[in-house]
Amino acid sequence: MSSFFGPEQGHYALAFACVLALTQCILPLWGAWRGQRFLLDLAPRLAFAQLLALAYSFLSLIACAVQDDFSVQNVAANSALSKPLLYKITGVWGNHEGSVLLWALILALCGGAVALLGRGLPLILKARVLAILGGVSTGFQLFCLLTSNPFARIWPAPADGQGMNPLLQDPGLAFHPPVLYTGYVGFAVPFAFAVAALIEGRVDAAWGRWVRPWAVAAWCFLTCGIAMGSWWSYYVLGWGGYWFWDPVENASLIPWLTGTALVHSAIVVEKRDALRIWTVLLAIASFSFSLSGTFLVRSGILNSVHAFANDPARGVFILGLLALVIGGSLLLFAWRAPGLAPGGIFAPVSREGGLVLNNILLCALCAVVVTGTMYPPFMQILTGRTLSVGKPFFDATTIPLALPLMVAMALGTMLPWKRGNLRPLLRRLRVAALVALMALIAGCFLLDGILPILCAAAALWVIMASLTDLAARLGLRDGLSVVRQRLPRLPRAVWGSAIAHIGVGVTVLGITGMSQARHAVVEIGIGQTIHQGALDWRLVSVRRETGANYKALVADLTVSRHGRVIATLHPSRRDFTSQHQVTTDVAIRTNLLRDLYAALGESRGSGADARYVLRLHNNPLAPWIWLGGVIMAFGGALSLADRRHRFGAPRKARDRSAHAPIVQESRS
Repeated sequence: MSSFFGPEQGHYALAFACVLALTQCILPLWGAWRGQRFLLDLAPRLAFAQLLALAYSFLSLIACAVQDDFSVQNVAANSALSKPLLYKITGVWGNHEGSVLLWALILALCGGAVALLGRGLPLILKARVLAILGGVSTGFQLFCLLTSNPFARIWPAPADGQGMNPLLQDPGLAFHPPVLYTGYVGFAVPFAFAVAALIEGRVDAAWGRWVRPWAVAAWCFLTCGIAMGSWWSYYVLGWGGYWFWDPVENASLIPWLTGTALVHSAIVVEKRDALRIWTVLLAIASFSFSLSGTFLVRSGILNSVHAFANDPARGVFILGLLALVIGGSLLLFAWRAPGLAPGGIFAPVSREGGLVLNNILLCALCAVVVTGTMYPPFMQILTGRTLSVGKPFFDATTIPLALPLMVAMALGTMLPWKRGNLRPLLRRLRVAALVALMALIAGCFLLDGILPILCAAAALWVIMASLTDLAARLGLRDGLSVVRQRLPRLPRAVWGSAIAHIGVGVTVLGITGMSQARHAVVEIGIGQTIHQGALDWRLVSVRRETGANYKALVADLTVSRHGRVIATLHPSRRDFTSQHQVTTDVAIRTNLLRDLYAALGESRGSGADARYVLRLHNNPLAPWIWLGGVIMAFGGALSLADRRHRFGAPRKARDRSAHAPIVQESRS
């Protein structure tokens, strides 16, 4: 294996992939301009060849890590002999150089998917999309080769590596980056479709149908990636929270917001041939935010304004790449957008109008998050003062926008196209409104704070409205015989939309429950008990254990209610001697309605007089936060399974494009 997969082979394969990506960018565009079919036909072949070269390069880096080849600087800095095999493999993308290579590989996978699944696309459009993806891939691979080479060598090779950050040695975080990156990079496909449409100067309903599945797929992966990252921060970091509004978290939330708007906007383009300019701009914005957020975090700009000073070559390259991709696409948009006809006309009270309101509120939320995230580093650059924008700012600015969004979410999906009437719609939603009102009244007695009360009512409103919509479509009032007839014929996209909206409501209920969590940080000795409401936390014992590459101090806790033990928890504190780092291993007991959460902190003293710091949480509805994320992603995946939303073109569009002269279409 070492002779077949090695650092030199991987480096050469990466360089070869870069040449293929550049060729994939130039030749199809030239063929589209000159009307030369054989150059257009090269685009899928070049995409597959680039994918194979990058896959070989990535496997070579994994082989270096598995074989403990410490002559590779990346392996020496992020691995060790004592590191478990799983984390030797997953640690390949747990660092800057490896993650950039993974990003390039996923981008090549997207290109290969377009080449494979887009067989029904018009030839010139497909070639342009693959060419644009090839151009973006060229930038990433040059970034790898010139400033972030994962195959750089050191000599003499050390006998052992420095090891991986212990916080990253976790199964959740091991698989979180690939899923999250797939969401980020997946928006490159709608971006490529948008730029290709701007080059051609034509956006129509068929284009919206081609873009929508790629946007939904990217959105599903990004939703799962965000949920996994939030879950990891909850159970690994030991702070007892799930989201801290830090720049790394916000970097994933921003494209998720614009991506959500893109998915809904593409529906209007497909169904009503309207909102063309909105959809093209959202496609550009979603990938631009994915690109800029990820690379700004990786470069350290959001964590330290001196990141470029530490690595000026890497920083300058990132800025150049961002300027080329984002600036170039926006310039093309400014040039071509005025020529795009506005499309269908609709009344304000209609499904189109509801989706426009949805887009406005989502983009307003995005603007707030971008402002709160970027304001501190820019102000530090301008004034030299260190500022902090945290949870109070984001809660105060995002929740007032999220509440009307959830109200409109329930109404928009049930309104008819083109023109609607709110009165009959509100009559259909009277049960949902009654449930929301009851939640509002009950919340005044059960919840602390006006915002949690409003959020709980809005969440139940969305859930009940989605169920009401499904019941109406199935004809539940007309009897079981009608339901049996309609059930097999109800499109999966309808199920997917309702389930995704229910997932939003479930997540908001989880967030509302977490706002009512009770927690305490205490210092107690063995045998002592802490009272927290109706719960009694007792520290039974503390013992020492030895793991694969760490030593641990483990506490044994019992949790009782009215004298009856309901849970036994074993939080621990791990000491990774090779990295000289201590981490917290949280203990969680859940029944899906609440989490009992314990984290072991520092100790003082020894023997019978020893005292231990414990962080104890009683978190109502905490699992619903991530359950809602899974439900949202499942709803998106279910809509993808709808045969009407295939990745290729509709048959009529294919027939027209097949008979259109290549030269004429390329010059339009």
